[in-house]
Amino acid sequence: MLKLEDNVFKIETPDISNIFKPRKRDTNKGDYGTVGIIGGSLEYSGAIKLSNMSATAVRSGCGIVRVIVPEKIAFAIAPYLLEQTIFPIKCDDNNYMIMDDDQFYKAIYGLTAIGVGMGWGNGKDNSKILEKLILSFEGNLVIDADGLNTLSKMDLSILKNSKSKIVLTPHPKEFERLSKISIDEIKKNPVNIAKKFAKDYNIILLLKGSNTIITDGNKTFVADRGCSGMATAGSGDVLSGILVGLLGYEDVNILNISAGAFLAGVAGEFAQEKYTDISMKASDTIEFIPEAIKYIRNSLH
Repeated sequence: MLKLEDNVFKIETPDISNIFKPRKRDTNKGDYGTVGIIGGSLEYSGAIKLSNMSATAVRSGCGIVRVIVPEKIAFAIAPYLLEQTIFPIKCDDNNYMIMDDDQFYKAIYGLTAIGVGMGWGNGKDNSKILEKLILSFEGNLVIDADGLNTLSKMDLSILKNSKSKIVLTPHPKEFERLSKISIDEIKKNPVNIAKKFAKDYNIILLLKGSNTIITDGNKTFVADRGCSGMATAGSGDVLSGILVGLLGYEDVNILNISAGAFLAGVAGEFAQEKYTDISMKASDTIEFIPEAIKYIRNSLH
């Protein structure tokens, strides 16, 4: 690692190569975790968004993916899911998920990691569902997109009582909503502001940007891989899919989260080489996850 300042380090390829080392032959899908992706609404049905994210999780190495969506949009998403399973959730008249304890526990049963918020919209029960996840799910929890918007309207002290190991993945605007600190102030001192927030709430924060900051409040890593072609709708969903996939079989710590950010950036760079910065779309990054893993593995030799 390259030291940038006290307890701040730039991630380099050899630092994460062991995370992507070849697997033993005598293993099965159960060894690599079952992950859940909770999201979708009629307004943001995001069939492609959710299928991209679930495909990304599979490409990143988890064993099984369960896509948990409002029942009224399950028919729209199902055709896009091949290797994944789907779990429909009851919804209200506006086709947003509703909180049903029995169904909720069935939906998350057996999951090792969950990603929540993609295309979720602004359902009236979102905060109830998120609160239940934070306080009762004992696995790894990645909160992104509308999950972050929901969280920003809640009392953040709930994070301190979490049974989950939580990763928040905001871009600067989402972090402004969460922290109540202006983007201008965040840009002036992103590392220290991110560190303080992560320490205050006992979470890992991944602050997206051209230099992505990953911190647990004590140590901070910076991942600088990526390209301008990734500045397109859905790139954040791909990153979250990678993180959820990794956390199906890896622990939550800043090195593993940094590895996910690094992997996404390298895959994006390869995609841009093929499709150009202008024509590239988010799903192109997914295509190059295998090449990016090979690239990272090669640093072992």
